[in-house]
Amino acid sequence: MEKEKQLETIELIKKSTEQMKIDDIEENPESAYEEFQCDCCGEVKILAGSLLYKSFRLCNDCVLIAETGFALNKMTEIEDLLNKMEDKRFETLYNSIFNVEENSMN
Repeated sequence: MEKEKQLETIELIKKSTEQMKIDDIEENPESAYEEFQCDCCGEVKILAGSLLYKSFRLCNDCVLIAETGFALNKMTEIEDLLNKMEDKRFETLYNSIFNVEENSMN
């Protein structure tokens, strides 16, 4: 029974974050093309559906992870997620630097 409730919660959060992205694009179509580097995963993502947590801007995918973690009491502060995503963020940043250097040699 508890697992069913968790799955329902996750599904509601997923729908909510998807709707945030749609709403942002409807309100400001440019947000579908404006990009930023997510402070959580390190990837370059579109602004639509992103959220600011304290001074950290998270992409829509990381917002989903954050809100799910909060709802399931797996974390209490956004820094918890940032710490857990540190390796992914580092790898993404490293790869983006490596690819830029590789591409500039062509």
